[in-house]
Amino acid sequence: MSARAAAVGAVIEAGRTASIRHWVPATSGNFSVRIDAETVAITRSGVDKGDLKPADILIQPLEQPLLPGSSAEAELHTALYRKHPAIGAIFHVHSPAATVFSRLAVSTDSLTLTGWELQKALSGVKTHEAIVDVPVFANDQDIGALSRRVDARLSRAVDGAISAPGYLLAGHGLYAWGASPAEAARHLEALETLFEFELSYRRFTP
Repeated sequence: MSARAAAVGAVIEAGRTASIRHWVPATSGNFSVRIDAETVAITRSGVDKGDLKPADILIQPLEQPLLPGSSAEAELHTALYRKHPAIGAIFHVHSPAATVFSRLAVSTDSLTLTGWELQKALSGVKTHEAIVDVPVFANDQDIGALSRRVDARLSRAVDGAISAPGYLLAGHGLYAWGASPAEAARHLEALETLFEFELSYRRFTP
């Protein structure tokens, strides 16, 4: 199988998996997988992520303008791929816990996770005692400006914390990534579940 066909297949599988979990309602979300240093496979705008077909996947050159039919949010993907060559896949979902938590945490611009064993599903986290920093951004229809804010924040380390392989957009959900589609899927599932844990925990603590 060619790298292009494998990437397209991985995007389709990621969309179907997210749809089964009810993380991409009403054509929301977008998914991308790196083909090589210059190109990615990415979902076009307005398609049902649970019923993706190869024709729904665009082959986007990273150094060229977005192709016709692209989601405006595709720029958030391409900017990350250009800046971070180790990223092999980026998955964006409107999952319930992430979307709710993103609004609760937006005033602080960061969400801290600690004390959960499941944190160790995130690359680089070795213990439940680690502090994991998840950036949170206000939503913005100016995707170029939003992309620049994301880049600036991800470039700034938080003392004593491990940077999460993802970030939240207020009222918009979660972006998660990994070195491969499998790692991105693991990070996506782990972060969404950690947000569920944290929401439940906070309901029962002052």
